[in-house]
Amino acid sequence: MKKRDRTNDSYPDRIFRTVTYCSAILIIIIMAALFIQLLYHSVPTIRRFGFEFFWSKQWDPVNLNFGALSSIYGTIVTSLIAMLISVPISFVIALFLVEMASPGIKRIVSQALDLLAAIPSIIFGMWGLFVFAPFMQDYIQPFLGKYFGFLPFFKGTPMGIGMLTSGLILALMILPFISAVMRDVFQMVPPVVKESAYGIGSTTWEVSYHVTMKYGLQGILGAVFLGLGRAIGETMAVTFVIGNGYTVNASLFDPATTIASTLASQFPEAVAQPIFKSTLMELGLVLFIVTFGIQMAAQWWLNRIRRSTGGGL
Repeated sequence: MKKRDRTNDSYPDRIFRTVTYCSAILIIIIMAALFIQLLYHSVPTIRRFGFEFFWSKQWDPVNLNFGALSSIYGTIVTSLIAMLISVPISFVIALFLVEMASPGIKRIVSQALDLLAAIPSIIFGMWGLFVFAPFMQDYIQPFLGKYFGFLPFFKGTPMGIGMLTSGLILALMILPFISAVMRDVFQMVPPVVKESAYGIGSTTWEVSYHVTMKYGLQGILGAVFLGLGRAIGETMAVTFVIGNGYTVNASLFDPATTIASTLASQFPEAVAQPIFKSTLMELGLVLFIVTFGIQMAAQWWLNRIRRSTGGGL
């Protein structure tokens, strides 16, 4: 396609084009500035610990010996628990709202999801600590320990807090975001496509699976990556219920930590110690790279699907 000649653009058009270009460049500058600052302040830790920092379990603020393995491990486990729970439930909720719910039920449930998404994370954390953690300690964890205690994941003393509780709280937090995106994606399926499927005798499940789901596959994956990014970066709610224990254990009942909760809980103590502060900066750099990498992987995967499906949704 021939490029349009902009030499005769009006003054407002040139102003608008300049503003849009500058806005796009500003985003790149902000991203680069964040990365450079985190990397610069991480240099002392990188020089002192090297790559051992990433697989060391030691966290000793007194002797200034630090490792990131416990934080990375806790982040992976809690995010995995949250995704395993929230994605299937969100998918079912979105399908129900689009395919089966009456207009009244659809409006009520959609508003409830929007309200749930608007709740501040610290409220989830307080509710998790004072309401959900005691419930986990008295009922859920003893039940899992009694009947599934032969598995290493469910061994240990029920304390209410830990990676399992944190993962469940995270699942509740990201569920409305994933559900809302999936719902919007499913609503974009052309009605004529679904009506054609019904016309040849397809059931509601067959239409949902073979038409709605496959048509909106890219949007579904986008919703999953959106939820994953939020789960990895969540701070306050996790800090309340994870226990802030710097250990690496298979048991989901044990206190643990995540990168974000470590930053939140340790930063006030790290200001007076340059190497301690640098350690937290490197953890922040790791979190930045991981979340950025997830977004890049999501874009690559979506582009791959788009090419394989001939440029559809």
